[in-house]
Amino acid sequence: MARYTGPKTRICRIFGEPILGNGKYLTKNSNPPGQHGPTKKRKAPGEYAVQLKEKQKAKYTYGILERQFRKTFEEAVRRKGVTGENLIKLLEARLDNTVYRLGIAPSRPAARQLVTHKHVTVNGEVVNVPSFQLRPGDVISLREATQGNAGITTHIRGKNPKFNWLDWTEAEFKGTFIGYPERESVPENIKEQLIVELYSK
Repeated sequence: MARYTGPKTRICRIFGEPILGNGKYLTKNSNPPGQHGPTKKRKAPGEYAVQLKEKQKAKYTYGILERQFRKTFEEAVRRKGVTGENLIKLLEARLDNTVYRLGIAPSRPAARQLVTHKHVTVNGEVVNVPSFQLRPGDVISLREATQGNAGITTHIRGKNPKFNWLDWTEAEFKGTFIGYPERESVPENIKEQLIVELYSK
């Protein structure tokens, strides 16, 4: 299954943000990667470069490659409302992202692995597709066999109370996707309007 498996710190240095992990090495070296390091003179990026960088940031953040990201954008265009906000809502409604938001997994790649290894159910049915789109009211939980796996359950940290579009019941290892989040509730630093402008060219 296609996904980025390269060095994470290098990607964080490109964007200057810890979009893949905790970014603990950014304090040691926050310069963009390149042969000449901080001494290299860099031209001011053009409009296209800025828009492309924002799209790449969103793709790396949610762990999606180009083809799937483009399909998600096309679905956002078809829906009523603001296209950029629709895009963020669809990305947040992915099953792997929701497993991460619920605190079941410590990162999105870890959440993706839980889903592909059939540890997660949606409305009582096992779903092993990370890009599965949740709908309001869907119930996400760990399989009964997985609930006894200490290697998985010890990493459960619980939902951040800021994510008010999700509900989590720790005693039952069960969460509910209440509805699509409002843009201001999503903490990711993504300028989705730049992505819309890029795809509109």
